Amino acid sequence: MRKPTIRDVAERAKVSLKTVSRVINNEPSVMQATRARVLHAIAELDYEPDPSARNLRSATAFVIGVAYDNPNPYYIISVQNGVLAACRETGFDLQIHPCDASSPLLVDELCDWMRRSRLAGLVLAPPMSERRELVEALTARGVRLVRIIAADADPQDGGPCVWVDDRDAAYEVTEHLIQLGHQRIGFLWGGEEHRSSSERYLGYERALKDYGITPDRHLVVPGDYTFDDGFRGTRRLLALRDPPSAIFGSNDEIAAGVLAAAKSAGLNVPYDLSIAGFEDSPFSKQSWPPLTTAKQATEDIARAAARLLISQLRQDAGAAPALHNQGFVPQLVVRGSTAPPRPRAQPAE
Repeated sequence: MRKPTIRDVAERAKVSLKTVSRVINNEPSVMQATRARVLHAIAELDYEPDPSARNLRSATAFVIGVAYDNPNPYYIISVQNGVLAACRETGFDLQIHPCDASSPLLVDELCDWMRRSRLAGLVLAPPMSERRELVEALTARGVRLVRIIAADADPQDGGPCVWVDDRDAAYEVTEHLIQLGHQRIGFLWGGEEHRSSSERYLGYERALKDYGITPDRHLVVPGDYTFDDGFRGTRRLLALRDPPSAIFGSNDEIAAGVLAAAKSAGLNVPYDLSIAGFEDSPFSKQSWPPLTTAKQATEDIARAAARLLISQLRQDAGAAPALHNQGFVPQLVVRGSTAPPRPRAQPAE
């Protein structure tokens, strides 16, 4: 049997082809009763629009792209799912593009990709979204984009973005550890090129100072957002003469590496060592004990970024008002990997 066409939908709903097209594109100029009739016909016929064919027929592109450079597969999958959800809501299609954020040819690469794929706009994920020179160069070439960025407030720089307050969330994680009684708290960085890592460090540092604890540079270890760096960083911290009683990893993958290193050293988690992460990825739920973390709604964040981009595109076409920048604050989730520290044995006199 042949696949149903837009003409079949128009005949079933007793409307014009143009009306069906407007409903598919979610344009606001269709009466509610007519929209319902068209959607009913689409459902009855199991009709699926062909985005590539629609792009070729129309002067308007109906595909957006996501560009990313991130070693964390769970983060990338969540971003893709979030953007895809927004695309399905609005009749757009999605393409993804992994790339090297440090490449000197990145602007040309992204512009060539957009031209070949006839993309209407881009969702830029960190760390590319936080490179001002890249954003300015793409904007100067007429690229419509929305950034996902780490910031403690709406940056107010005129560029559309969805921002995530990692600093306050990291403060809350560190505060939780301090209130349990921990004074020596290690911190494992993610990649320095990711602003999220520095924002999380600033939250950690501010919490220590607010509670009268002097930050100790020996307890802070550089690294990347990977399990291996969490393992290596923990081995380095545990080798200190006065090791930490708790470690805060910049993401859950790092924290899972901390947990593995602690177990390999024969430590009881959480009583010999408390561990906290960030993001609430599967690493945090599947570990044993499960990890205390800051729940970051990555899919919701990415969906909001895609919706913001699509609203900007529709505003350009005069079809709808644009949405505004939106902020998210990850929330503390307390699980079994954190507890009050075990009293240390006093040296014999």
